[in-house]
Amino acid sequence: MAELKTKETDDSITYFLNAFTNSEQKRKESLELIALMRQVTGFEPKMWGPSIIGFGHYHYKYESGHEGDMPLV
Repeated sequence: MAELKTKETDDSITYFLNAFTNSEQKRKESLELIALMRQVTGFEPKMWGPSIIGFGHYHYKYESGHEGDMPLV
């Protein structure tokens, strides 16, 4: 079975934001959205794979035996 690319990592969210945002306004709005999501979910943001900022996590398992972890939000 192929390995999932979407895994929780210790990569820097700030580094990710700085790499893809080309303006100070986008960075500011991204940080505001992350703060809002942190407040609403009660979870700290984490990078999932190279390009997903997730909050919380859950484990899933299908009857077929396939299983993995994903961000809750």
